[in-house]
Amino acid sequence: MSTKHYEFSKRVKGINASPIRKFASHSEKAKKEGKTVIPLNIGQPDVVTPKEYLSAIAAIDSSVIAYTSSNGINEAIDAFRDYFKTLGMPFESEDILITTGGSEALTFAISTLCDDGDEILVFEPYYANYNTLAKISGAKIVAVTTVPENNFALPSYEVIKEKITDRTKAILVTNPNNPTGSVLDRSEIELIVKLALENDLFIIADEVYREFIYADKGYISFTEYPECLENLVVVDSVSKRFSGCGIRIGCVASKNDEFIAEVLKLCQSRLCAPYVEQIGTAAMFKVDHSYIDEAIKSYRDRRDLCIKLMQNIEGTVCQIPDGAFYFILGLPVEDAEDFTGWMLGEFDVDGETIMLCPAKDFYATPGKGLNEVRISYCIAEDRLIKAANILEKGLKEYRKVKGLE
Repeated sequence: MSTKHYEFSKRVKGINASPIRKFASHSEKAKKEGKTVIPLNIGQPDVVTPKEYLSAIAAIDSSVIAYTSSNGINEAIDAFRDYFKTLGMPFESEDILITTGGSEALTFAISTLCDDGDEILVFEPYYANYNTLAKISGAKIVAVTTVPENNFALPSYEVIKEKITDRTKAILVTNPNNPTGSVLDRSEIELIVKLALENDLFIIADEVYREFIYADKGYISFTEYPECLENLVVVDSVSKRFSGCGIRIGCVASKNDEFIAEVLKLCQSRLCAPYVEQIGTAAMFKVDHSYIDEAIKSYRDRRDLCIKLMQNIEGTVCQIPDGAFYFILGLPVEDAEDFTGWMLGEFDVDGETIMLCPAKDFYATPGKGLNEVRISYCIAEDRLIKAANILEKGLKEYRKVKGLE
């Protein structure tokens, strides 16, 4: 290891480690010590990826995997277009650019809309990687707080309006939400549309969990409001819908042709998205809808079980999420990060422990989320039952060790 001190960019030095992966080294150490680590920290579904993906890749008949169009290959673009059409979303092929996952789509969108110091309005708690993607682009996240006591519903028009400045360029919305599992209702959608139009802002709609809604309110698209189409950017991905997190194919879609033309420059800068994965992605969109229906039922069942288990643990606090496969869990501890590290390093039940995701970094407001974790319930029910048992016993022991009882 070098002993020389190097100066790296302030932009990168200012980026925090992902809270979702922050304790990866602790987890690896626990595994090397012989422990089994049950992951409650990451949204990695265990639903089987459609076989059509690998079948399409196996059928590729080419001796050279060459560069493709920076826009994406026609098969992938048309697959997203046809999928959007089934939802009543008016995107044509020319409105869609294929990206290397939803994260690249978000990075390109923010970079296109923002100069250094410009602001993106986000409702906290929010997906922590938005911080990184914004900083890469030179933008600043401005948080509007939502609270569990109100089931993380949006605050009033006046509260949101106060956060808008002459540097605000867009409102970034995750619907359904990661990490809270909340789903916007029609009045909240219309509130965002109103604010965007009044203040000439873009709406960046991150809708990668679109299918996974378990309440009666159902999915509502911003595209139902034609007056905002010129201001709307939709980000999508196959990671969650088809349990293909490692495929890394997504897209950015907009009816604003000037925006698409500018984003294309960024697509050209990385040449093209992976050809093989695009071929597989196009095939997945042809899977029978029963695949999605079964996944939705599975996640709903897991949600119901996980919420019941967590609510039975003394001192915990949580709301029932309407969508995605996450929720925020309040713990009877002072520091969820310390507790997470302690669970991995100091505690197990019959050789098993759990990996949690501290929620502090899902907030921009200092002091929020310190005693909270984000729970991901996209693993099998038997593992959720084990994890809840380990958490309950771990909390009792931790509180005793830390003198919190």
